[in-house]
Amino acid sequence: MKILVFGKSGQVAQELQRLAEQSPHGFVFLGRADADLEKPSMIAPVIEKHMPDAVINAAAYTAVDRAEEEEALADVVNAQAPAAMAKSCAELGVPLVHISTDYVFDGTGKEPRTVEAKTGPINAYGRTKLAGENAIRNSGALHAILRTSWVFSAHGNNFVKTMLRLSETRDALSIVADQVGGPTPASSIARACVQVAEDIKTSGTYHFSGAPDVSWAEFASEIFSQANRSVTVTGIPTTDYPTPAKRPLNSRLDCASLASDFGIMQPNWKPALAEVIRELT
Repeated sequence: MKILVFGKSGQVAQELQRLAEQSPHGFVFLGRADADLEKPSMIAPVIEKHMPDAVINAAAYTAVDRAEEEEALADVVNAQAPAAMAKSCAELGVPLVHISTDYVFDGTGKEPRTVEAKTGPINAYGRTKLAGENAIRNSGALHAILRTSWVFSAHGNNFVKTMLRLSETRDALSIVADQVGGPTPASSIARACVQVAEDIKTSGTYHFSGAPDVSWAEFASEIFSQANRSVTVTGIPTTDYPTPAKRPLNSRLDCASLASDFGIMQPNWKPALAEVIRELT
């Protein structure tokens, strides 16, 4: 099986590259030099050139705060480019696995959101990711949209790396405590994407996040505990930490359909966190 991956430097893309080293499948990874998602018209020729058996889109515009000022650019990368991928996949009869986000929801309530729950993004990033989802659904391509949350790994920019960096010079931190979600290892997302690409039979939208759900403050405390860093964490409300883009308070995701359709269970993020910390320290 030949799997074409859009993305090379992101967290999930780098974990897919690790998987590729031991996989029976052939992988082709496309960075910006190979396929610039800011130029969607270039996407179909690239897919046609490689003629894959499946496509995984692990690339996106993910600068959530900057997207408030660059929504048009974020829309090109997060909506128009996936639309072009899906159109090409539909024409070639190739399945598309696309990574999306909990930010397509408004973050109200306290219950995990099901895949059927009403969407309502509260920031530009979420709006562009939802537009990408809708374009894929309307394309006619065989597809799986995988919404995930709070991604972490030893690569790129993420909360774990930020906390470890801050702990080098700080012994006390104030961290948001009223945003709750499931930290998700990029390595687990990568494995899920490959399994879905292997087994997909019908199109659908799925949720995939780590368990248990925690607040950012609780996540930070676990990071410092596992890394043996003496940092006191004080929980604060989101209102005390304003950002250009609004963040959803409730990022909990109901992952039951991915388990029932593909047998993919929610990963316990704590052992994965230990592996990331070992790699970084």
